[in-house]
Amino acid sequence: MSQQLIECVPNFSEGNDLNIIRQITNEIEKVEGVKLLNVDPGKATNRTVVTFVGKPDAVVEAAFLAIKKSAELIDMSKHKGEHPRMGATDVCPLIPIANISMEETAAYARKLGELVGKNINLAVYLYEEAQPNKDRSNLSVIRAGEYEGFFKKIKLPEWKPDFGPAEHSERAGSTVIGARDFLVAYNVNLNTTSTRRANSVAFDVREAGRVKREGNQITGKIVTDENGNPVSIPGTLKAVKAIGWFIEEYGIAQISMNLTNISITPVHVAFDEVCKKATERGLRVTGSELVGLIPLQAMLDAGKYFLIKQNRSTGISDKELIKIAVKSLGLDELTPFKPEERIIEYLLKDDSKNPLIKMNLTAFADETASESPAPGGGSISAYVGALGISLGTMVANLSSHKPGWDDRWKAFSDWAEQGQGYKNQLMQMVDEDTHAFNKIMEAFGLPKSTDEEKKARSQAIQAATKYATEVPFKVMQLAHNSMQVIKAMTEIGNPNSITDAGVGALCARAAVLGAFMNVRINAKGLTDKDFAADIVAKGKAIANAAGALEQEIIAQVESKM
Repeated sequence: MSQQLIECVPNFSEGNDLNIIRQITNEIEKVEGVKLLNVDPGKATNRTVVTFVGKPDAVVEAAFLAIKKSAELIDMSKHKGEHPRMGATDVCPLIPIANISMEETAAYARKLGELVGKNINLAVYLYEEAQPNKDRSNLSVIRAGEYEGFFKKIKLPEWKPDFGPAEHSERAGSTVIGARDFLVAYNVNLNTTSTRRANSVAFDVREAGRVKREGNQITGKIVTDENGNPVSIPGTLKAVKAIGWFIEEYGIAQISMNLTNISITPVHVAFDEVCKKATERGLRVTGSELVGLIPLQAMLDAGKYFLIKQNRSTGISDKELIKIAVKSLGLDELTPFKPEERIIEYLLKDDSKNPLIKMNLTAFADETASESPAPGGGSISAYVGALGISLGTMVANLSSHKPGWDDRWKAFSDWAEQGQGYKNQLMQMVDEDTHAFNKIMEAFGLPKSTDEEKKARSQAIQAATKYATEVPFKVMQLAHNSMQVIKAMTEIGNPNSITDAGVGALCARAAVLGAFMNVRINAKGLTDKDFAADIVAKGKAIANAAGALEQEIIAQVESKM
């Protein structure tokens, strides 16, 4: 079974004293099996958002230690800040990341809540998916009254804590622990210092909207329904919570949003809607700010969104898409935006597993030319294939932006996106082929003193050899499939780049034939002769098809030169 991963994003009520913050994060980092991803202190909010990820039990342990340390170090009786809060650890959500259900994550949240209640003697409230009572599962409902009001609130029967004593600690307050989907905390900057005007925009967009009033929407009488409950005017954005506030540190007002489901309302949609509503109220959005981390796909989607609005090709690299997103959203207005520190996949990525594709061209050539047997022909075949489809993708992007072809930009953009997909997969196979070779070497190095060891060694060698046959076969498939993009570009692409597409076809076929050599040589060492014969036969068919396609593409190129 693949490893289960949970993310934890505790919010601590301290954003100015870096020594206190460091002591809390040290507790997290000392737990084996977790990785601290991000620490984001805010001076005006006097609040730090910490993000870490790991195995479920390790995450629970790290969260417990951090909550304990925050209760020791943070004195809530002296706390002031712009953000609503009720405790030293104000809120501590657990979020399913990989191979774990929300139900399982909620169970871990309840386990953490019980540990905190019993061992730290703090009042704990469960929220979101960890809270069975939906009347008190909303964070803002639980936190209403904040730290100052909780001394009385906690004594009400309906607000008895889920765990711990029914006492609101004067020093550490109370805390909220739960399980929820991935949430993006996101602030949009305005060219005003008015909290009231910022709140007006926040009420325009947030799902809860604003209370309906008679006449004047600020001073008018609240409209109620037949049961006496206030009637609300919904905002324009689903799955969005928002308030307006003034940030003294920056000297501006912001719309502070929690995007609780970015598949419903993505970051770029929220940004554009705030821009629209701000403009209607005579305000201007100057940029935005991400609090904590964001998934890679959210940034890629934003980049594509703004390129599409410009009628520009979206078939560019992830790096360029992220750059477009950052500039379009103004994420670098207040502080530099560093993707490697803010995108969750980049923080989790282990570059040591892909050393070859991280090298520059000279270093890669030097490594290939060295006395080491890897990288060898398989890795080079994958790289040549990546170069081939990169040329095809280049032609698609040039065609998309060709003057006079404005009505065709979307079709070429789609071809370029396909090309980027093939390129990314082939680049991954550069290191994967070397990993496969190394697995064979490791298997041959296993002990063989006893019959049992010999059997285990033989099985390991066969498994590694089979994998080392499957990897180049995958390269064959990818390189051959990528030739359809290259072929299309020779037929309909920018004629000024016809030879680039031709070179791409030559590279793609070379990748197919080179990878096929590895398939054949590795298949010879397999004891599973049926599998070996089948994969070689399939490989031969792909090689023949790639050869025929190459001839067709080159003939097309020659006819247009």
